[in-house]
Amino acid sequence: MQDSLFNDPDAYEPLASRVRPKSLEQYLGQEHLLGKGKALRKVIESGLLHSMIFWGPPGVGKTTLARILARYAQAEFLSLSAVMDGVKEIRACMEKASQFRQQGRKCLLFVDEVHRFNKSQQDAFLPFVENGTVIFIGATTENPSFELNSALLSRARVYKLRGLSKSVISNMLIETLKQDIKLSKLELTLEDDAANFLAVVADGDARKSLNLLEMSCDLAEADGETVISLPLAQEVAQESVRRFDKSGDIFYEQISALHKSVRGSSPDGAMYWYCRMIDGGCDPIYIARRLIRMASEDIGNADPRGLEIAMNAWQAYERLGSPEGELIIAHAVNYLACAPKSNAVYKAFNETNALIRTTSSYEVPMHLRNAPTGLMKEAGYGGEYRYAHDESGAYAAGECYLPEELKDLSIYQPTDRGLEAKIGEKLNHLAKLDEASPVKRYK
Repeated sequence: MQDSLFNDPDAYEPLASRVRPKSLEQYLGQEHLLGKGKALRKVIESGLLHSMIFWGPPGVGKTTLARILARYAQAEFLSLSAVMDGVKEIRACMEKASQFRQQGRKCLLFVDEVHRFNKSQQDAFLPFVENGTVIFIGATTENPSFELNSALLSRARVYKLRGLSKSVISNMLIETLKQDIKLSKLELTLEDDAANFLAVVADGDARKSLNLLEMSCDLAEADGETVISLPLAQEVAQESVRRFDKSGDIFYEQISALHKSVRGSSPDGAMYWYCRMIDGGCDPIYIARRLIRMASEDIGNADPRGLEIAMNAWQAYERLGSPEGELIIAHAVNYLACAPKSNAVYKAFNETNALIRTTSSYEVPMHLRNAPTGLMKEAGYGGEYRYAHDESGAYAAGECYLPEELKDLSIYQPTDRGLEAKIGEKLNHLAKLDEASPVKRYK
């Protein structure tokens, strides 16, 4: 960080604002977008900007990057917040942008939390984006594909910003303590363990880490300490909660990671993502319900006990509660991850549904119909039905239970894993009996 980052020492300003980077050289993280030779860096350095959407978690520098873009493009910077502003503020901002345009000045409009604007509010920006009145930069923590109007999304390029790494944040904290015009006067030392701890607690959020550092300095100064130690940092951060949005992208990314870990037979991965979600405040009942889906979709008949264990974990949690019940769900997570895998029933279910949607509604064959009345018996309902229990081995070899038009249909294909291997052996045996049977339902 450079001395130019720091402002008037007599005016109060939060640390995160005081040390806000003003150039690409000072900006931390996002090397995948801003590294030498990367597309976005070339665009910025050329000054020829297009409309963009910055998508990423809190505190990764979306607002800061927009300000840097305006500076490189020599454009006026206007900002709106979907949390604070409405139609009135949008109109006033657009009028100001139009005035800048009439004066021959470029204007960059930054809209924070753009996903919180409704459809009509988002549509209000379109004419000004299309006619070049503003370079539109929207910031969102949510997936733009789901939260932004397609019309607005089609006019802007999406850039995905990532949470800052632990090493980037810890180094930033150490340098900030040395160089900030106010904190440097305190002559405090930040221990490496404390810096690393604050970086972990911040969870990729630079603004949060700087707020924690500022609070740590205040506590150290109040206690007459000269060192920000690990215990002091832990005291400051003890109420901190990891970033987790129960209705946002991070939630769906983590449940996806859990499901894929179970499917991929990784008990370590599955346990990690399960505990991450619990640590973030996810309702364990939600995870228990998802385990039932995993047991059915990805394990199936390879180990039918998986479904039973998932159901038992759900019921046990409801009876035991938290935190003890979370261990029961962990047991189910581990079992499902280690169980043999099969999606044969899941595939058969989907394929059969697709078949039904694309073929005629074939009638139930007469031999499979019930005949509760004499009239129905006379009409042939249930005629020639073979009662399997009266046949050798309780199997009516050569019989068919499908419409004649689908007599050769074979959908369920058991795997060679777990119990399903034995199911496959049995079905192969029955198929041989059908082939050898002199009696066949359909010729």
